[in-house]
Amino acid sequence: MIWIAVDAMGGDEAPRNIVEGALAAVRHFDLGVLLVGSAPAIEVELTRAGEAGQPSVRVVDTPDVIAMEEPPVAALRRKPAASIRVAADAVARGEASALVSAGHTGATVMAAHGAFGMLPGVDRPALAATIPTRRRSAVLLDVGASAECRPHHLLQFAVMGEVYTRTVLGTPAPRIGLLSTGTEATKGNELTREAHRLLKASSLNFVGNVEARDVYSGDADVIVCDGFTGNVALKISEGLVDVVEGLLSEELSSTITMRVGSLLTRRALRHFRRRVDYSEYGGAPLLGVNGVTIVGHGRSSAKAVRNAIAMAYRLADGRFLERVGRDAGAAAVSRR
Repeated sequence: MIWIAVDAMGGDEAPRNIVEGALAAVRHFDLGVLLVGSAPAIEVELTRAGEAGQPSVRVVDTPDVIAMEEPPVAALRRKPAASIRVAADAVARGEASALVSAGHTGATVMAAHGAFGMLPGVDRPALAATIPTRRRSAVLLDVGASAECRPHHLLQFAVMGEVYTRTVLGTPAPRIGLLSTGTEATKGNELTREAHRLLKASSLNFVGNVEARDVYSGDADVIVCDGFTGNVALKISEGLVDVVEGLLSEELSSTITMRVGSLLTRRALRHFRRRVDYSEYGGAPLLGVNGVTIVGHGRSSAKAVRNAIAMAYRLADGRFLERVGRDAGAAAVSRR
């Protein structure tokens, strides 16, 4: 059985949503979960769900948790028994095959990096977010792991994103795009201009620069950028979805005619929600570290946690790290 170490204290609604999501994953997949965090709090949720004593669930008691507002470096140093660090160490020792957390992103990245190290040929980790497009799902990376990057880091992100999109999303020959301020090779800052040169000279299927307005067009299957830019882009997108949904609901309920119309369009609206809902994907894999790691949204629902654990299970079961390591080593990802 594959075991997944879960930071039970990470997330806005922890540990309730984390425990509920973990139990849903255990019911639907042949896996076990290590729930790492405050044992009394976790046991309360297991009892409430009627799952106390579940053999596929183990509780690892830890006294500390890293809050969202804490600086990750100082917090990890000050709290060696924090739930995210203990969970990462459990994977490093072989007690679990993957790590899942919806807690502090910076602390999760640093804990994973410290426990697992980096894959050969990769210098920086990258969070790969799955995004909807007009054609099929695409991947945007980095969305928050490495805020400051050099051109060769973006090339490495492209290699890892290509492997992930091809092996996990099933996209043949993924098209690689570079997020910039214009489609011309001369547009953007020094980072994007040099990264454009490296990507164009590589063996990847590079289709050129992608402007922000075209991220969701489907013209590229993998879009690379530094972590600061990617995180801002992702947060803007999430906020826009919430606003659009709210506006649609207001308009469809404003008059009797609209209310009748809303009944007819309810199925389309549900489909729209599924396509843009981050919980459908569960979380973003942290590519580049030598251990399967899934980072969930701080607002993760039980459904999102369940899907994040499912993603971790699939990556661990499919030996994804071996594929990334092989392709990253074979590609020319070193500095040029």
